[in-house]
Amino acid sequence: MDGLVLEKHLRSRRDEGRKLLVPYLTGGLDDEWPDLLRALADAGADAIEVGLPFSDPMMDGPTIQEASSRALARGATPPSVLDELAHVDAGVPLVVMTYYNLCYHAGHQRFASWLVEAGVSGAILADLPLEELGPWAEVADSAGVATVLLAAPTGSDDRLRRVCERSRGFVYSVSLLGVTGERATLASTALDIARRLKALTDRPVLSGVGISNAEQAVEACQVADGVVMGSALLRRRLQGASVEEVAALVADVRTAIDAS
Repeated sequence: MDGLVLEKHLRSRRDEGRKLLVPYLTGGLDDEWPDLLRALADAGADAIEVGLPFSDPMMDGPTIQEASSRALARGATPPSVLDELAHVDAGVPLVVMTYYNLCYHAGHQRFASWLVEAGVSGAILADLPLEELGPWAEVADSAGVATVLLAAPTGSDDRLRRVCERSRGFVYSVSLLGVTGERATLASTALDIARRLKALTDRPVLSGVGISNAEQAVEACQVADGVVMGSALLRRRLQGASVEEVAALVADVRTAIDAS
């Protein structure tokens, strides 16, 4: 699936009246991670975000940091994770999330080709700013990889408009200032930033960072087109939850947002 397919897929499901659900999974976390990825798709994911483990995940809180550390300790590398991913037929688009150093080290063309060969539809390079995006984004566009951009609640209207215009696949609405991780309540900024983005673009807008349970997902989906969920799922996996138990959590969120 290429980048155009990612956005078409999400738009199609949204236009059918469906709220979008994108779980996050750290690639290379354990021996069963490809099985978990398939199970998340079967549980109702509309796309899946796969983290390429990195030693300095500056946007991520303790849970995803721990997941990255475990993956790296097992010897996970971008090529090894993507090679495993190439053999997973999830049936939904896959979006890689990582940091620019891995892309820069590989080289833009090579990194994009790795993603394409692995069947990846999109990429989130969390620390690559809009002003420096051009060289990577041009290569990604040519390769058919959607570059999904993050939109922060502190952004001006002009900056958010430029983010929406340059983002591909969907716009990642960052719900709060801070790192990823579970919160007791939905951040007060979550609905505001999603509302601002929805006023600027028809591209799907998904809320992420701090979406911790089904209730918060339902609340976020009052404005956003869907949600990205990561830490709440990974914490349970790190604590020993089975593939089936983690997938059941995604199924519960799917049921809740479908009923809202």
